[in-house]
Amino acid sequence: MIEYPPVSDSSSSATRQRIQYQRRWMSVGLFLIDQVLIFSGFALAYLLRYQVSWPPPFDRIVAEVATENLVPFSAFLPIVIMLQVLLGLRFIGRGFYRPSRRITMMDEAAAITGSVITMIALLMVVVFLYRPFFYSRLIFAFAVVTIIALLLSWRLLLIGIRHWFWTRGLGRERVLVVGGTGLGQLVMQSLTASPGVGYTLVGYLSNEPIITGNRARVFQHLGNLDDFEDVVEQHRIQHVIIALPFWEYDRLPELAARCQALGIEYQIAPDIYQLSFDRVDIMHLSGVPLLQPKEIQLHGLNLALKRIFDLTMVLLSLPLTLPLAIIIAGLIWLDSGRPIIFRQQRVGKHGHLFTCYKFRTMVPDAEQRRQELLAHNEADGPLFKMRADPRVTRVGRWLRRTSLDELPQLFNVLRGDMSLIGPRPALPEEVERYEPWHRRRLEVLPGLACLPQALGRSEISFDEQVRLDIYYAENWSLSLDLRILMMVIPAVLSGRGAW
Repeated sequence: MIEYPPVSDSSSSATRQRIQYQRRWMSVGLFLIDQVLIFSGFALAYLLRYQVSWPPPFDRIVAEVATENLVPFSAFLPIVIMLQVLLGLRFIGRGFYRPSRRITMMDEAAAITGSVITMIALLMVVVFLYRPFFYSRLIFAFAVVTIIALLLSWRLLLIGIRHWFWTRGLGRERVLVVGGTGLGQLVMQSLTASPGVGYTLVGYLSNEPIITGNRARVFQHLGNLDDFEDVVEQHRIQHVIIALPFWEYDRLPELAARCQALGIEYQIAPDIYQLSFDRVDIMHLSGVPLLQPKEIQLHGLNLALKRIFDLTMVLLSLPLTLPLAIIIAGLIWLDSGRPIIFRQQRVGKHGHLFTCYKFRTMVPDAEQRRQELLAHNEADGPLFKMRADPRVTRVGRWLRRTSLDELPQLFNVLRGDMSLIGPRPALPEEVERYEPWHRRRLEVLPGLACLPQALGRSEISFDEQVRLDIYYAENWSLSLDLRILMMVIPAVLSGRGAW
């Protein structure tokens, strides 16, 4: 039997009571509002049936028989109360009142609609078996519409209010990430990049703190895994995301038990990160979930469509790009002489080497001087970059900031070595330092522009860039290419993240 470290009674009791108190009153509040809306919806249905004067031809439909069949609202009170009880139990069973519950509005609308229709249909059967000629059938049809409309309107309003508060840093759940490897960093980067989801990253626990460069995002290291209870209590943690690497999975049962003892909700991020799956399809085998890597979309007809798109866009842009290229070539020649074009071996699709063309932005002997600058590298992973690289010329600095140095790569696109959109072509020495999962980005043609370039360029870590490249390959569409082009243009014009 596995023995877990004991949880501090004082800290766990205080934390559990605080969290349970908050959740209890939030759940009660949501439940009571729904009950008021159900009652109000039925009252509105009563008004529509008996009090509203409908224009023709609806007046005859609503009138049914005669005005003497008017039934006072008090006669419907037992039905309303039964409906409130049934829907309340139904919503509790569906988990509607869990404060941290996050599902899409479409899923919630489907659940509410199905529940209201089912319960009102059940009531109609019971009522008309008991008193077949006393109650109006039309009022139940009105009640379906009015109750659903009120409940959905309230939830839309609630989502809007929550999002408004969350984007301003108010009312978010305080989150602790357990794990500081690539998976943990990805989770933390996603949390900080998405303020509208309602989470505030407090920090992370890891036995080995993240070592970052000067430009990397810095997350607060709160301690080791053994400090879990103290950190949760001290920082008032409300939610835990366990993002351990696969070689530490033996700690999962212990951490799950600690979360349960403290009464804290937790989620587990599976370490498919090291298996190079950016997204997966989930299958079920007799209740056992099976993860299948999502296929690369760029093959067959999709590949042909992308090639047609590339050629069309390049040819249409020639009247603009050719004069611009001539002007840039003249500026380079006046600034630092020849050569104008820089040729370099890059790694293309499936690891094939090709000659990549760029406007020269550095001094002619830049490659020979690279070794002496390796100690000043400011990029992570296998990349080499410097903000103030002394090898860059005056014109070259402007070309790099605007990405115009890559204009000759349109020739690579015409040759079929590259595409307009795709992962940036890597150097052979960089590919040699790739981790196995990084190589998935080599399954598609490299591109002149890419999704990381649109979202932050050099400010994005290498692992983030690779995951974005894999996402692009697995979710390719012509519309996605167009969206990236539209995103790249303002990113290039602003010079954000270019160095």
